[in-house]
Amino acid sequence: MKIERLEIRYASLPLIYPWRTAYGADAEVDTVLLHVYSGSHDAWAETTPLRAPFYSPEFTLGVYSLICEFMAPLLVGREFETPVALLDALRPFKGNPFAKAGLESAWWMLQAKIEGRPLHELLGGEPRDVEAGADFGIQDSIDMLLANVQGALDQGFKRVKLKFGPGWGLEMLKAVRSTFPTQVFHIDCNSAYTLDDLPLFREIDKLGLAMIEQPLYYNDLLAHAELQKQLETPICLDESIKSVRDFEWAIRLGSCRVLNIKPPRVGGLSTSVTLHNMARDAGIPCWVGSMLESGVGMGVLIELATLPNFSYPNDLFPSPRFYLEPLTKPVTAINEDCTFSPSGVPGIPYEPDPERLEAATKFKTVVEA
Repeated sequence: MKIERLEIRYASLPLIYPWRTAYGADAEVDTVLLHVYSGSHDAWAETTPLRAPFYSPEFTLGVYSLICEFMAPLLVGREFETPVALLDALRPFKGNPFAKAGLESAWWMLQAKIEGRPLHELLGGEPRDVEAGADFGIQDSIDMLLANVQGALDQGFKRVKLKFGPGWGLEMLKAVRSTFPTQVFHIDCNSAYTLDDLPLFREIDKLGLAMIEQPLYYNDLLAHAELQKQLETPICLDESIKSVRDFEWAIRLGSCRVLNIKPPRVGGLSTSVTLHNMARDAGIPCWVGSMLESGVGMGVLIELATLPNFSYPNDLFPSPRFYLEPLTKPVTAINEDCTFSPSGVPGIPYEPDPERLEAATKFKTVVEA
């Protein structure tokens, strides 16, 4: 395909309730949306780093600026027969997986439109419904959290993920476990701890969690390997895995027993598929993680989750779950059995509503051949 035009938007999407983690609180999600054109076809893609560089060194305005000033002018007007060819063109830019992922995902979305096929078919997925789990950030009180967890379990979610950090840690977790002794829970620490906190993790180890997600420093595979040796509970890596090379070393070192795959974090869908296959071959289950994307990005995650080794309920959610006003029409909708159905149309069915898009857009740049 030849990329003839690329529209890049920085958008801000207000949340119903602040999303609080060990990094801090976000009242809105700042995201980068890309609208790509080739001939008579066009498609949307999304990449969603945090507004500030807390989750990773990248942040929304930096990603937007990098794509507008350097990456898009390098790609527009050129032919790319494969996503790998596009990534090769971006190879001179060191790191920056979120920026690369937005452009690489745009290639996949446009190719799906050109071929007239759902995205999951191109990715090698199966036409199956995919399971979602419930996620809760740091709440105003433990009572509020317990009520929300009960609601999620009543709805039928098979697992619940809890944000965990200083000030919202062991006391909270023990309250949850004593109230729900047999349910599947895991915690996400967002890199808030060190090996000095081993006594804490030994207490957590007694509570029968499915996994402990990203407990230590975001790029420290050695420390995670050491911690995993000390615990029965599987460690799941998120922030630490940004590339195939990272995961190769994690496997060698024994740094994790579960893998969270977020396409923007690892540089796109091609790398996501490769990581999925590596995890499968190593006997490591994986699941699809989310950066609280709009319906555009969430639709892509649903398609990716149809690959067979995504065996743990994924971080997928209906658009009204977090957003005051969902960006897309239609909105991402969850089935009664807490699953999502993959696309039955070319690409995905979720595209921005023009009026809502204009209201959410802070900056816009157009690059043409």
